This record gives sequence, structure tokens and C-alpha cells, in this order.
Amino acid sequence: MKKMKMNFQGSLSVLLVCILITACTGTTKKAKVISGDDTLTSGTIHISVDESFAPIIDSQIKVFMSQNPKATIVPHYKPEADCIKDMLSDSTRMVIITRGLTEDEAPFYKDTIGFVPSWGKIATDAIAVVMHPKAKDSLFSVAEIRSMLNGSSGYKYQLVMDGLKATSTVRFLMDSVLRGQPLSGNVMAARSSEAVIEYVASHPQAIGFIGVSWIGNREDPAQLSFQKRVRLAALQCANCEEEVYVRPYQANIAMKRYPLNRGLYYILKENFAGLGKGFVNFLTHEKGQLIFRRGYLVPDRMALQIRKAKVSE
Repeated sequence: MKKMKMNFQGSLSVLLVCILITACTGTTKKAKVISGDDTLTSGTIHISVDESFAPIIDSQIKVFMSQNPKATIVPHYKPEADCIKDMLSDSTRMVIITRGLTEDEAPFYKDTIGFVPSWGKIATDAIAVVMHPKAKDSLFSVAEIRSMLNGSSGYKYQLVMDGLKATSTVRFLMDSVLRGQPLSGNVMAARSSEAVIEYVASHPQAIGFIGVSWIGNREDPAQLSFQKRVRLAALQCANCEEEVYVRPYQANIAMKRYPLNRGLYYILKENFAGLGKGFVNFLTHEKGQLIFRRGYLVPDRMALQIRKAKVSE
């Protein structure tokens, strides 16, 4: 009995040592992003933003920083895929893109940085189809857009996008319009959304695809200039009983009448109440949502009043 007791005590000692070693070393990764020297309204952070939304996010940052003089938000505008890559960069606190986290990405970030980034939808955007003012055609169905994108159309337009790879515009058109079909070799890449507008404005046989926030705001002098140089094509309504063609106006986007709609999301890599959280609060509350509305996007966190009216499209 004494020998058995000694063995039991020895085994217990080994077990306690193992527990202490596990507690000290830890098998769960510690969060890489910890409390910094910034607060909800002060400090400096860098964020990566889908370049399709440069005009509207510039406006958001300008107003936020004017209300919080001790805060500095440095945006880096780039293709969506590069924004996702920046999530693993220690210098990037947040990304703003056209999707949230996938089911596979959540556990990946949990394992990599020690926690799952928060994310949410903040507005609804649309892909605008822009044409030269002298173009003969201005009404298209989604099927016709698809045929132009895959090269099977009888239309002889030169298609222009903000890059052939890695951009949210290309990804949306390939996922939601082409649905697995290959992109035609006739599609041309431009340096940016602004370059798409410039190309279409000077080539009557060109059709461009850009985010509506680049051309929808009638109170922005730069966008008013764009509107004089190109025109918006109308697409067949996705939610109408009759055959109606609609442009990407806010009411059509909000009521899902315009068929090329997409969401705008934030993904926040912050596990404390820092400046990233402060900016998200701004984007999701009244002032930020009103800026989205003024920028021609549909705010996702506030109710919009839509009244029936007879308006010539």
C-alpha cells in the first residue's frame, strides 16, 4: 500500500508539472493586435480601401477627422485582393471592401492573429455601365452584358474595367454576371476608375464598368464633369413586372430594381476600443450614413423614405 501511494503521488506531481508547462507556454495563439496608444477619437491608423470607393471614403475620413482633430486615418486605395492581403500586415488596422469574412477565413484569422476580426455591411453600391454620349445603344439586359463579357455578343464595343485581376469590379462581374464563364480577351484594363471614365469619354465604341460612387454624386464638381463626358446606360429591371430599363439611381438600388448591386463592408482587425472602432461607429451611425446617401450609395444602417413618383429615366 505504501508503494502504491508513492507511485500515485509521483504521477500526480508529473501531471501538475505538465499543467504548469502548458499554462506557461500556451497552445492558443495570443492576439497580435493589442491595446495601442490610440483611442476612439485620437491617434493614427492605416486602413486599406477598395479603390472603387475612393471618393466616398475620402469624404467620410475628411468629416470624421474634422470632428476629431486628434485623429488621423491614412487610407491606402488598392485592388480588393490586395486589401485582403493587408489584413495580415501589422500596420493595417481595417479594410473596406465589397464582402465580409467567409466561413473559412474566420478560423484562419483566429489561428493567425488570435481573434476573429469584426465585420459588417455599411452601404449598398452598384456597378455603373458608362458609355460615350454619342453611343447608339444605351439599353441592355443582364444577358446582353454577359454576352459582351464572354465574347459571344454581336455588339462590337470595347469593354474597359479598372484592371483585369484582383479588383472588386472584376470579381463581381465574374461571380454575379458571368457565373463561372471565362472573361473575354476583348476586355481592356485601365489604371483606375477615373481612367475608365477618361477612356470611355474619348472612345465612342467603349463601354466602361465602375462603381456608382465615382459618377453618381451631382453635388461633386469632379463627378459633374464626368457626367458631362459620359452617360449612364440603363439595364433591364430585375424586379419589375413590365420590361423596364433603369439606371443606378438610389431608389432603384434600394428597391433592388437595378440588377448590378453589391454591398460595401468593413473588416476591423482591432480587439480593443481604438480608432478603428471609432471610425466604424462613425460610418454606421447617422453622420456617416448620411454621407453615404449623399455620395449616391444606399446607407445600410438607416431607413430611407422612398416615395412613388413619375420620373423619366
